[in-house]
Amino acid sequence: MLRDPLLHFLLIGSALFVAYDIQNKDFVENNRIIISEAEIDQLIMLWEKKRQRLPTQVELQGLIEQQVREEVMYREAIAMGLDQNDRIVRRRLAQKVEFISADLASLAEPTETKLADYLVAHREQFEQPARIDFMQVYIDLNKHGDNIQNYTADLLHKLRKASPGFDVETIGDSLMLDRQYNQLTEHEVSRLFGKQFAGNLFALPVGSWQGPIYSGYGLHLIRIDKKIDNQLPELKKIRDKVQAEWFAQQRRIMDESFYQGLRQRYKIVIEKYSEKEIVTTTK
Repeated sequence: MLRDPLLHFLLIGSALFVAYDIQNKDFVENNRIIISEAEIDQLIMLWEKKRQRLPTQVELQGLIEQQVREEVMYREAIAMGLDQNDRIVRRRLAQKVEFISADLASLAEPTETKLADYLVAHREQFEQPARIDFMQVYIDLNKHGDNIQNYTADLLHKLRKASPGFDVETIGDSLMLDRQYNQLTEHEVSRLFGKQFAGNLFALPVGSWQGPIYSGYGLHLIRIDKKIDNQLPELKKIRDKVQAEWFAQQRRIMDESFYQGLRQRYKIVIEKYSEKEIVTTTK
């Protein structure tokens, strides 16, 4: 039996636990685990939220025992120093401290004046983009050969002289895109006709036939029917969005201020290292 490896393992393990028990005797004797009524209520609430019903007495007892087991294991892990040099534990604890500053930032409710000032100062975040209504007549570059300039000029002249009831669908070349577009942003126009076309389109005047302007398809004669410039909505229409962005900014400011305040309590020492200590691998 003295040569049995299992016996050796049990003896070594027992010795380790006895030594550990001696070193931590005061910790164990002076420590109590209390599962409060508030904790039990929280266990019940979480169970009900997940299962859509209240736990039975047996299930609740199991939840409480699981809570006790977790607390025992947690305290023993701390006593044994298992939390040290663990990057995951370090990161989670750091995040919990950051949550404290985030909670502090959320306590301050902004006034209407602060929100209005934030809206103006960050208008690019909330501004509604310009929109445009336009009609386009397509001209195929490959279809008219050397006569393309004369054809385009004649077509533009006809459109400008046409009566109000003139059917634009009867002229120009066919293209698998619509003739009429309404309420498009510059981004939406870019997706259909290209970025250069969109930039030129928004620079045209309203109310008359203009062009030609180029796209990846060919030439286009354009009539702008309506153009709405960039607009900053009223605060009351987008208050929730502005408030959410304001809170996010306050959290960032609070986080940085909170961190800098904590950082001043420490002396930061960054040891020198040589390039030889940095190992890089390539595949």
